[in-house]
Amino acid sequence: MLTFLGFAMIATFLVLIMMKKMSPIAALVLIPALFCVFAGKGAHLGDYVIEGVGKLAPTAAMLMFAIVYFGLMIDVGLFDPIVRGILRFCKADPVRVVVGTAVLAAIVSLDGDGSTTFMITVSAMYPLYKRLGLSLVVMTGVAATANGVMNTLPWGGPTARAATALKLDAADIFVPMIPALAVGLLFVFALAYVLGLRERRRVGVLALPGQKTPEDVDDVEGDLVGATAGSVDQSVPAASAASAGSAGSAGSAASAASGTVAAPSPATPSLSASASAGGRDDAPEDGFQGLDPHRPTLRPRLYWFNAGLTVALLAAMIMELLPIPVLFLLGAALALTVNFPHMPDQKARIAAHADNVLNVAGMVFAAAVFTGVLTGTGMVKHMADWLVGAIPEGMGPHMALVTGLLSLPLTYFMSNDGFYFGVLPVLAEAGAAHGVSPLEIARASLVGQALHMSSPLVPAVYVLVGMAKVEFGDHTRFTVKWAALTSLVVLAAGMLFGII
Repeated sequence: MLTFLGFAMIATFLVLIMMKKMSPIAALVLIPALFCVFAGKGAHLGDYVIEGVGKLAPTAAMLMFAIVYFGLMIDVGLFDPIVRGILRFCKADPVRVVVGTAVLAAIVSLDGDGSTTFMITVSAMYPLYKRLGLSLVVMTGVAATANGVMNTLPWGGPTARAATALKLDAADIFVPMIPALAVGLLFVFALAYVLGLRERRRVGVLALPGQKTPEDVDDVEGDLVGATAGSVDQSVPAASAASAGSAGSAGSAASAASGTVAAPSPATPSLSASASAGGRDDAPEDGFQGLDPHRPTLRPRLYWFNAGLTVALLAAMIMELLPIPVLFLLGAALALTVNFPHMPDQKARIAAHADNVLNVAGMVFAAAVFTGVLTGTGMVKHMADWLVGAIPEGMGPHMALVTGLLSLPLTYFMSNDGFYFGVLPVLAEAGAAHGVSPLEIARASLVGQALHMSSPLVPAVYVLVGMAKVEFGDHTRFTVKWAALTSLVVLAAGMLFGII
């Protein structure tokens, strides 16, 4: 009964949010509460929720102060050189933009924290996606999948959990998996290239002033032309974009009629960094949101202080000198005090990022209801036991393959803690009975991480969709198939190389 209710609850949640019948927060709260009553344990709902909130409170605190910290770093200009470098590489070609998103997400993922990766990636790429009229779900899907592959780093979490659960050395698990993970990352880059080609066919290519349109896109009808400092939204009709960009000039109207969007006036103001990072700041939803090189929040004289503070913060996080929530709390307080010593400025910066903080923290605490009911009622345990018991006896010698395949749905529908500490030991024991090494089981358990990073139970994904202003259901519908395929590629590569 609990097995059926668990699968039914998850299916109901996914269907409702993907069909946009409920908001994620409402669905995360109301659906598990309803199924808790169906399970006959409604009287214990309060205990389950409080327990779930208690477990996720440190994560919520970490995300809150991480958003404030990296929001401040964006405000003061720490990431401006990265943004300029990415923009120079991407130029105005959708293919380069999407591939650049994957590369940036993979590089930033080296810190082992998904929230950090998504904040930096979205802050850098969101303005360019908006200006070119590219699909934002492509950005979130590529970033989440690249981060999922990189999430297998020993300090990222899953590898450490697998090592702890099976009493193995993390290096013995991770190092042999590097070739398979490299293949998975290359697949993500190839996927980004294909998605970029699709976006190029859909919106065309913008040529920046002084640049020629690439020869390989001559077949695209109506090449779009824009300016570096412009604010053209390609999602609106060409005539509207032209009139908006040039204030109704006759030349722009003629360009629109010929299928070419004229460059908007260079005087078009750029918006603040906090707007590009997902804050509102009265920013028009359809306009270009960029990092204004003259914004008043810039602190060029403190650049190296901020860079050093960020490097020290990430190093302390990797070395686990203090709990991550404490590190970000201290870092945010220090960054705010040094960069904005005056109280009104501090209040303004906190207010600028309050929208993101509230959305993400609210989503995390709502997810606590979902995970609390799943765990407290015993649904997770019954679901895992049913799946393990459904494995045919003849598959015993192939338990590594079975573990890899099960890691996709189980890490998507369960937390990493639930899978690695609750299910993995059972799978390892079953494998040992048929002569399968626990190391192979542990390595196979990592392949589902590309899909796991888009799970509704992962708090970082709400940072991603929140800052990108993408509906969670849209992100899920687009990303799941590509992330699952990436995980299967990693699994196949592991088997081909004899790692799994």
